[in-house]
Amino acid sequence: MGVDLSDVLRFFVIGLLAVLGAFATLAAVIGGPGWIVLLVVVVAMLAVGVYDLVQTRHAILRNYPVLGHMRYLMESIRPELQQYFIERNFDGRPFDRDTRTSIYQQAKAEKEEAPFGTERDVYEVGYEYLVHSTAPAKKLDEPPRVRIGGPDCTQPYDMAILNVSAMSFGSLSAHAIEALNRGAAAGGFAHDTGEGAISPYHRNGGDLVWEIASGYFGCRTSEGGFDEQEFVDKASDDQVKLISLKLSQGAKPGLGGVLPGAKVTPEIAKTRDVPQGQTVISPPYHQVFSTPRELVHFIGHLREITHGKPTGFKLCVGSRTDVLAICKAMLEEGIAPDFIIVDGAEGGTGAAPAEYQDHVGMPLTEGLMTVDNALRGVGLRDQVKVGASGKVATGVDIVKRIIQGADYTNSARAMMMAVGCIQAQECHTNTCPVGVATQDPKRMRALHVPSKTQRVVEYQRGTVDQAMQVVASMGLTSFTDLRPHMLRRNIDHGRVATYAELFDHLAPGELLQDPPEAWAADWQRATADRFVQ
Repeated sequence: MGVDLSDVLRFFVIGLLAVLGAFATLAAVIGGPGWIVLLVVVVAMLAVGVYDLVQTRHAILRNYPVLGHMRYLMESIRPELQQYFIERNFDGRPFDRDTRTSIYQQAKAEKEEAPFGTERDVYEVGYEYLVHSTAPAKKLDEPPRVRIGGPDCTQPYDMAILNVSAMSFGSLSAHAIEALNRGAAAGGFAHDTGEGAISPYHRNGGDLVWEIASGYFGCRTSEGGFDEQEFVDKASDDQVKLISLKLSQGAKPGLGGVLPGAKVTPEIAKTRDVPQGQTVISPPYHQVFSTPRELVHFIGHLREITHGKPTGFKLCVGSRTDVLAICKAMLEEGIAPDFIIVDGAEGGTGAAPAEYQDHVGMPLTEGLMTVDNALRGVGLRDQVKVGASGKVATGVDIVKRIIQGADYTNSARAMMMAVGCIQAQECHTNTCPVGVATQDPKRMRALHVPSKTQRVVEYQRGTVDQAMQVVASMGLTSFTDLRPHMLRRNIDHGRVATYAELFDHLAPGELLQDPPEAWAADWQRATADRFVQ
């Protein structure tokens, strides 16, 4: 019968420690303090080994005492090994090394150049590229702005084409929020508050998009409902430029948020109108509306009580029928939002179940084109502006999203990187190593607000400038001249198709006249009185 080496290995370490312990004991008696230290170390390891043998929680440690701890050690440093030593420059997730490097270079106002040629496989299925012109145009002199405000809006806002996306105080540290808002003020772009309400750190001059979610933080009754008077008082502030009603978020559509009681500090409790030290749960649904018709009425009401400030909503698209139902409600009630922010399933979050991040929600490309076409099909596209949010990090990303139907873009994680995020993916642990996504004062102090403010300004400016250069290379003098045929994708190893060929593009009012076959069933099923799949 053969000897099982694993059985030998199981007890080899314990036996070796026992022998070393005996030797160290003898040496300590004879040789003095140095050997006593060795004895203490050996005895401690022997104690660990004995404990591993008798504990019942971990099978690996029970079978392989002491040595089994190597498995947990390697597992704990696996993300760092993967990120710094294993992944290639272009295949990391959520953001690859090339993209992260580009963000850092823009934030530091360094030249973003690389030698020798692309490392990407330009023949790979799914590879996308923009169509340049043989006669490039002169680059725009000034970054473009997008006027947001429909016929019922009396305080329109000129939005930059790249802005700070929704990130809450509580998810991000006070220093990170302050740097982002100061950067928005200095750079002339907007800062979305996220659903965590307007904190003191948002009060640094940057234009605010106040996001109202199902928890109604910052305008919340003691029972968790919507406090209209508190909302009016805060929304009337001149720094608040737009109101955004959050229906869903890309990384966790259909879920509310959870803020653990340990994170509900006195400052966060005051900002959010919640009890200090108690876990706060945002429901996955709103109390003030439940149908598309009620939704548009609530949006119209918010616009009215804020004296005409631009009001819209944000969502991760679930079904096309839902979007069409909202469009029908707009038509039937004569009320339309001033803007819609489309968040993709690839969007970020401080914490969400992996199942939701990986398998629920529509990716940004499809979601954006669905909303754009639905609004065109009902004749409201000129009235409602569309924002894109979800892994927007570079100038090319901006150009692609505008081709796919956006008027402007928002960025969250790239803005975090501009203030120092290293993609450690510790956002949910309160142990962010660079002080961006934490409420730990000791960790937060590492983030130097003045220097990070400047990096936010430089990142936004450099990325928009990069987008302007790409548009000029395409022979265009305006972002509004971008068209679907200018973006191409490898369909297989023998065929390339443009976005004009890959997707249906509705003509203005087409759904009201003669819906095309691909849209007819969803249009028929959609109703302003309920959300349906």
